[in-house]
Amino acid sequence: MSEKKDVVALGEILIDFTFAGKNADSKNLFEENPGGAPANCVSAVAKLGGKSAFIGMTGRDSFGEDVRAVLQNIGVDTSAMRYTDKQHTTLAFVSLDANGERHFSFCRNPGADTQISPDDLDYDMLKNTRIFHIGSLSLTDSPAKEATLVAIEAAKKAGALISYDPNYRANLWKGREDAIPLMKSLFPCADLVKVSDEELALLFGADKSAEDGAKEIMAQGVSLVLVTLGSKGVYYRAKNKAGEVFSGTIGVPSVKVVDTTGAGDSFTGGLLYRLTRRENPLDFDKSAIEADLTFANAVASICVTRRGAIPALPTKAEAEEFVKNNM
Repeated sequence: MSEKKDVVALGEILIDFTFAGKNADSKNLFEENPGGAPANCVSAVAKLGGKSAFIGMTGRDSFGEDVRAVLQNIGVDTSAMRYTDKQHTTLAFVSLDANGERHFSFCRNPGADTQISPDDLDYDMLKNTRIFHIGSLSLTDSPAKEATLVAIEAAKKAGALISYDPNYRANLWKGREDAIPLMKSLFPCADLVKVSDEELALLFGADKSAEDGAKEIMAQGVSLVLVTLGSKGVYYRAKNKAGEVFSGTIGVPSVKVVDTTGAGDSFTGGLLYRLTRRENPLDFDKSAIEADLTFANAVASICVTRRGAIPALPTKAEAEEFVKNNM
């Protein structure tokens, strides 16, 4: 039987090639960094000291070996990762604007991460995690779509809480008409949803406020909804085990932004780490969840001051020091 994990994630694993300046001939230089939202999330959990694992698929190539090595070195259990000879490891080229905001170009046609099937899943691991985390990009192609749905059912049946991060990358979907229903389809399965303000506007319309969007998501059975607001922090709406509902906005201090890659994932990882410090992750009051969100904001604030997603992740000591000095 697998060791009980705090967080297990399933989904895309890839190489981010992040812009790293120009050479003497003014040609763009790119730095290789492992990434993928679910992998970033469990890496954040591991870096903070939690027990995490990743379920996914890479090509049998040097990039696949690189991502495994990075996750293993950071403490993520990679025993449930699989290889395919049919597709190469997915690649993403990330350019940054003057504010550190990202623009993506993907090599994913369809990419190894989409080839994981229900037969590839480690069901023992899915039955031995406190929180199972998934994103929406594993729904773009089969058989990963089917594997995701089967995995959610297995983890939920075993008593795990489901954490969901709907993520939209325009060039990975067939179009908004394809993406929006599929992204929304997982809300009823989830106990916790983290959505960015941009994804919220996509899913519910640009005129939908964070408060109203969170209410609409919570009405589908979700206990904790987080709407990340970039430099403005995070809006939350929470319902605890006692049935109490409370909400608010937790701000973040101003920092020098270098690269926003992985910011939302590091926030989610920081929050899931804190939630799993309790015997029952959803047994909290207003002050406790706000302390957890302040910690998660600190993790993300540190992450954006460094390049790359996984290499930028802070330790628990760094996050606690940031909270003490800045929040």
